[in-house]
Amino acid sequence: MASAAQKMSKMQLTAMVVGGMVGAGIFSLPRTFANATGPLGAVFAWLIAGTGMYMLARVFQSLAERKPELDAGVFAYAKAGFGDYPGFLSAFGYWIGSCIGNVSYWVLIKSTLGAFFPVFGDGNTIVAILVASVGIWLFHFMILKGVQQAAFINSVVTVAKVIPILVFIVILIFGFRMDLFSANFYGGGLEGNLFEQVRATMLVTVFVFLGIEGASVYSRYAKERTDVGKATIMGFIIVTTLMVLVTMLPYAVLQRADVAGMRQPSMATVLEAVVGHWGAIFVSVGLIISVLGAYLAWSLICAEVLFTAAKTKDMPAIFAKENANKVPANALWLTNIVVQLFVISTFFSRDAFALMLNLTSAMSLIPYLFVAAYGFMLSKRGESYQMRPEERRRDLTMASIAVIYTVFMIYAGGLKFILLSAVLYAPGTALYIWARREQSKTVFTSIDWIIFIVAVIGAVIGIYGLVTGMITL
Repeated sequence: MASAAQKMSKMQLTAMVVGGMVGAGIFSLPRTFANATGPLGAVFAWLIAGTGMYMLARVFQSLAERKPELDAGVFAYAKAGFGDYPGFLSAFGYWIGSCIGNVSYWVLIKSTLGAFFPVFGDGNTIVAILVASVGIWLFHFMILKGVQQAAFINSVVTVAKVIPILVFIVILIFGFRMDLFSANFYGGGLEGNLFEQVRATMLVTVFVFLGIEGASVYSRYAKERTDVGKATIMGFIIVTTLMVLVTMLPYAVLQRADVAGMRQPSMATVLEAVVGHWGAIFVSVGLIISVLGAYLAWSLICAEVLFTAAKTKDMPAIFAKENANKVPANALWLTNIVVQLFVISTFFSRDAFALMLNLTSAMSLIPYLFVAAYGFMLSKRGESYQMRPEERRRDLTMASIAVIYTVFMIYAGGLKFILLSAVLYAPGTALYIWARREQSKTVFTSIDWIIFIVAVIGAVIGIYGLVTGMITL
């Protein structure tokens, strides 16, 4: 049980949500969307993503209130609804996806510096990898000193990093040109129908919404259980507003093709084109603060997921140990070792940031699908609705939409990322086997065997695709 000194207020939980969501993704939105679509497609993309993620946020809120004993958040719902092995897969997928997301933060920081110091290139040069490695371990040892101190730093950074984004929005509002916006409206020369344009934006919208469950993951630290759901919705509204404006306004100050050709972080390049070089410097400083804050938030979330899964015996017991500062030290060590290995792997990628962004999204969709499906299951059979039964129909509708949304996201991501996910899920099962043998339990049920075999087949196909060049990084 967390001590009183460790408890977080509603504002701190909201800061965890905003801090986790406002990271690398928002600064990359102008180019990412301009590569795929124009304002019309962007509107549809955000309507789909906003509706789907809002419904998912409401499912998290409902589950937090109706199942308060499941205080590990994401993976606990998969285990409660579908069994031990699906619960493990949800925990592992969420954890490894978060680790990959942390890698994307380091890539974008170095890419940002690369605009001023060419030695960093696009964030995946040898020098960039070495500097990122130093940063990984500096954060590691800071977090080991205490979760609460790190959460306080995140709250301060969350305020600081929103300021450059607001300045960017205000400047572009004053520079708004309706003729440019109209010329870009249908895609400004892009080929492909509207559906294909919208589909091409889907994984990035998942990426920028990651963190919406930050308060749920940290529910055991909440002063009041009801604050978890409120913090989730507050964070969602704040961040969605910022992301839509950052996406749409560049279409009104520059040609779509020009934005599409910009280097990342494209928000800095857009502002530079509008106001001069100081704009790039201003946004770049804000980005580095933002991404470092998001990295801190996600390092905490990664360790917390692994720690809690070990506490519930879904991961090996070694990861359930805390140090004298009540930090899950072993979980943090494994997390940062994995992050380090992925950082090294970026050297072999042509577009390391895009790869890490899309793979993070793909890995996170399976855990999200389990959450949505569990919410659907509860409301469908009426479990936990003895109190306030009138909410059942509403919750069933929201959970149904959340399920449809996550399934569509998996489809939109494409076969490549499903296979790459399997390449990680199949060997990751070794942790589950380790944990089950510690407890002298049967490793797999018959259904678990089917799931595992499918994952192994997907992994084999994925590895074959990587070796033969059919799947490129």
